[in-house]
Amino acid sequence: MVLRMLVRHVRLHPTPSALLILLQLVQAIAILWLPTLNAGIIDQGIIKGDNGYILRTGGVMLAVTVLQVICAAGGVYFAAELAMALGRDLRAQMFERIQSFSAREVGRLGVSSLVTRTTNDVQQLQMVALLVFTIMVSAPIVAVGSIVMALGQDVPLSGALLVLMPVLAVVIGLLMHRMRPLYRDMQQRIEAINRMLREQISGIRVIRAFVKEAHEQRRFAQANRELMDVSIRSGQVSALMIPGVILVVNLCSVAVMWFGALRIDSGGMQVGALTAFLAYLVQLLTSVILATSMFMLLPRAEVCAERVHEVLATASTVSPSGAPTRRVEESGHVELRHASFAYTESAELVLRDIDLVARRGETVAVVGSTGSGKSTLLGLIPRLFDVTSGQVLINGVDVRDMDPRLLTSLIGYVPQNPYLFSGTVASNLRYGRPEATDEELWHALEVAQGKDFVQLMDGGLDAPIAQGGSNVSGGQRQRLAIARALVRRPEIYLFDDSFSALDYATDAALRAALAQETESATVIVVAQRVSSIRNANRIVVLDEGRVVGTGTHAALMESSPTYRELVLSQIPEGAAA
Repeated sequence: MVLRMLVRHVRLHPTPSALLILLQLVQAIAILWLPTLNAGIIDQGIIKGDNGYILRTGGVMLAVTVLQVICAAGGVYFAAELAMALGRDLRAQMFERIQSFSAREVGRLGVSSLVTRTTNDVQQLQMVALLVFTIMVSAPIVAVGSIVMALGQDVPLSGALLVLMPVLAVVIGLLMHRMRPLYRDMQQRIEAINRMLREQISGIRVIRAFVKEAHEQRRFAQANRELMDVSIRSGQVSALMIPGVILVVNLCSVAVMWFGALRIDSGGMQVGALTAFLAYLVQLLTSVILATSMFMLLPRAEVCAERVHEVLATASTVSPSGAPTRRVEESGHVELRHASFAYTESAELVLRDIDLVARRGETVAVVGSTGSGKSTLLGLIPRLFDVTSGQVLINGVDVRDMDPRLLTSLIGYVPQNPYLFSGTVASNLRYGRPEATDEELWHALEVAQGKDFVQLMDGGLDAPIAQGGSNVSGGQRQRLAIARALVRRPEIYLFDDSFSALDYATDAALRAALAQETESATVIVVAQRVSSIRNANRIVVLDEGRVVGTGTHAALMESSPTYRELVLSQIPEGAAA
């Protein structure tokens, strides 16, 4: 998996890849030439006393060494460029793919896992890519070249290499086979720590409210200890690799020295040839050690590559149509026809055979008990996920056949838990329409009942907003999210219990202003407070994923026991009519 990924990346960057290979090839040739030149100095210069030959050959060796250094530096430069480009491209591809995921894919893979795969896993691949580009291009050339050059010095003595290479292959193969499952376990432990950190940071108020600091510390310590244990085990196995390789090669060197001395004594070999042979053996050792250091990281990189590939190979269940509709008549007509939904194919249906119609200028409210499927129903309209069966239509066009840009331009969606991005008040309000003027922002804030508190913030529209809106209250977050939807001026407004954190006075004032602002648009509201949706044009009552009543407040009080029970649980019977 890793090598296939690297090959694809190299093909996308042919120029630096070609220069890298050329520089590494020249460097390898220079490295292999030096021992032969040194052998010539010993046999032809020192032994024969030819100082001129020594100086000439020494000058050539110096020039070859300078060339080797230049090629090595250039090779590292292009290797680093390719490795960093790999990390950049993988992160961009994963970000683009994750952005296309629906709630199903995000829920299946997990937010913490996606974060780990996009950061830590890609970083591991980047590190291995750098080693591959700097080592695995020149190391095989030097290793094979050293064997060939050693054969040129003395063929009988080269028999030791026939024993050395299979033994090294067995040692490295056994250790890599052991390391692979350990690295997979390590990545899973890192995910567990990331998940726990997200929970503890996000839920710090709950933890303190229930005095669970010690409990959470023990949980984190346990997860941290498990990561440490598997890291130690993998380190113990990887620590055996280089000493094992050095041991095998040193035993081979002793054998070469022993039999080489015997061949020199018998006159079958010269001293310079033995020196060159030993130099080539050292070069072979160096190449194997460098390759071994890369092989130590390869099992972990292989696991990371599989995890990255899993994300890139996951197809979104809300993929755009092949021939999408790019334009519709502006009418704001929303319709659900026999819509059913389940989060997975094997799961029980969350929504069953839902029929709903919302027209321009109407306010349609969706009510029901907790878990009845209200938020899920609302999420079908902007395609946060697709229906399992049935249809969702806007202006007579199935949302699955619409261009995603067109669909999002028609809808202003305020989720149940509004999210604000780090930046300023203005940057958050302009999220849906960057060209909006300051006057439009202040108008949207006034309608959303947020103008007063924004004016009191240091900087007004330029006041800073922390990630997630953690520096403003829940009610202020909701009002800023509503203002963000208003700035967009869509045809269809979707409010998913977006007024739950507001007091009754603010709620009433916001709804009165909102009614005037959205009188020419379609409004679908999910609400828990029955008092706030009594005047809706139509109320849809859900119970266990089914529509059990549709009509006005007065009609449902007479015809729907479910709605009547819901109303009376919040409002005294005398005031409910």
